[in-house]
Amino acid sequence: MTSFPLRRLRLRPGEEHREAIPVQLEPFVLGGERYLPVPDSPEADVTVTRATSGDMFRLRFATRIHGPCVRCLEGAVLDVAIDAQEYNAADVGADGELRTDYVVDDQLLLSTWARDAIALRLPDQIVCRDDCAGLCPACGLDLNREPHAHEDVAVDTRWSALESLKDQL
Repeated sequence: MTSFPLRRLRLRPGEEHREAIPVQLEPFVLGGERYLPVPDSPEADVTVTRATSGDMFRLRFATRIHGPCVRCLEGAVLDVAIDAQEYNAADVGADGELRTDYVVDDQLLLSTWARDAIALRLPDQIVCRDDCAGLCPACGLDLNREPHAHEDVAVDTRWSALESLKDQL
């Protein structure tokens, strides 16, 4: 878990501190599937700007997410560029919306912030390509490699009693 000590900064209002820090990223589990960030410790540009009423934080880095496609289960790769900002009021009693959850005991929790920023940038479905056909619902074959259609629709015999009712109505 990567964190940045804020106590060592001696900034006055209007000054900023910029530093390149390798941020440790943990794998994601989405929909029961595991997605790995590559590299797992990208170098992030961290900027702390002191204002009269608090601190402004900026986190910028790029990574790739590797994991299974949700349609065909083949490998999928997604490039993710992060440019996130947070504000933390100097007044401890300030409204919760003016305080960031990523500052704890004068430490900026970079790994947690980076994970959350990546999660917000991910699409609803991670796919290997936009036109991925997925798996055949009848036989499970990959429709990208073997496009096909099934001619006979198998009827479950347990529904045959209801089928006869359809004709009567």
